[in-house]
Amino acid sequence: MFHKILIANRGEIAVRIIRACRNMGIRSVAVYSKEDKNSLHVQLADQRVCIGEGPARNNYLNMERIITAARNVGADAIHPGFGFLSENADFVRLCDEYGITFIGPTADVINSMGNKSHARKTMMDANVPVVPGTKEPVYDAETGEKFADEIGYPVMIKASSGGGGKGMRVAKSKDEFEFNFNMAQRESANSFGDDTMYIEKFIENPRHVEIQIMADNFGNVVALGERDCSVQRNHQKLIEESPSPAITEKMRASMNHDAILAAKAVNYTNAGTVEFIVDPKGTYYFMEMNTRIQVEHGVTEMVTGTDLIIEQIRVAMGEPLSFTQKDVTPRGHAIECRINAEIPEKNFMPSPGVVKHLHLPSGNGVRVDTALYTGYRIPSEYDSMIAKVIVHAPNRDAALQKMRSALDEMVIMGVETNLDFQYRILKNPEFCEGKADTGFIERILRLD
Repeated sequence: MFHKILIANRGEIAVRIIRACRNMGIRSVAVYSKEDKNSLHVQLADQRVCIGEGPARNNYLNMERIITAARNVGADAIHPGFGFLSENADFVRLCDEYGITFIGPTADVINSMGNKSHARKTMMDANVPVVPGTKEPVYDAETGEKFADEIGYPVMIKASSGGGGKGMRVAKSKDEFEFNFNMAQRESANSFGDDTMYIEKFIENPRHVEIQIMADNFGNVVALGERDCSVQRNHQKLIEESPSPAITEKMRASMNHDAILAAKAVNYTNAGTVEFIVDPKGTYYFMEMNTRIQVEHGVTEMVTGTDLIIEQIRVAMGEPLSFTQKDVTPRGHAIECRINAEIPEKNFMPSPGVVKHLHLPSGNGVRVDTALYTGYRIPSEYDSMIAKVIVHAPNRDAALQKMRSALDEMVIMGVETNLDFQYRILKNPEFCEGKADTGFIERILRLD
């Protein structure tokens, strides 16, 4: 049993982890920037340590300050949450060096799956279906163009170390390739310090469907079903749901099988997500593996009755999974809406400021993960996501109605949010019929 866990994160995920620690009788430590000194996670934790001020690179991305804080308070383990250092192999190695348990996969696994071109090659070797494309990394436009000619246009040019939509460009023809390759490569070098690229067939209008897996140190890997994350803008997810309205029972079984195959191919441990894209014909392909807990993990928790954070901590303590594949029986339908402090009418410009009044929805099957409270100042230095509203109901139609009711009830005054935009999506016929793909948001924005 861990005695004390330091949470190397902020906001709602830090609050979520602190609550899991409390439920397990483990003391929690919050690290925070000066801008976050009045944050809810700081107030709820058993201990708190200030690790700097200003941009995240000075605090939540500062490995040395976080390790020093953990050592000073005697923390046994560090939970990274998502974002920040959660997929940083160097940070995992630093934890290992000082005898602090990192709650997540090993550094080697993070490195293996973090490099997208290497991950593609690994999945090909494991017979997991991948989008047609290059197996080896590409370093220059001339070489890339030869591969693009073989694959056939349109193609997607991607950064091997990419994420969050950075270092990605679509080339619809040979004439566009060199310019888009150089742009994507430059962005990759600036964002990730890596100019390694790969090329794959661009699947037009796909669905984005991911499988949640949990794995322990005894070779047990369990798939907990899928989440449909197709509703997204600039590769950033807005709504997630489970089960996906786009796949059949046969596809579901096959995707779960391949997700387990992918995890075993790299000796994966702890929580992870295997992401697939599904083309309009219903063929799915491996896209990438996220080696951390996901923002949308609550959707899976609602339909499976599991606590993925507690399971992460148990696995990190060396315990076997508390459930087997036979125990996982998803029930009903869950939907999550990400609530952001932003102004959709102004190209989704962030809207930091003081929350002057707050009312959160509640009731049977309604969950809100947030760090907001009345009087809280939303800082401008960090991500604009401020809450996740999650609902669970017996079926998709009932879940949609419950989510509309929850958003109707939710009140956030003092800052602009995307609440109305989310409600608009929930009333859109295409979305209500379960037909929204990754181009859905762009289509409805063009109609404005």
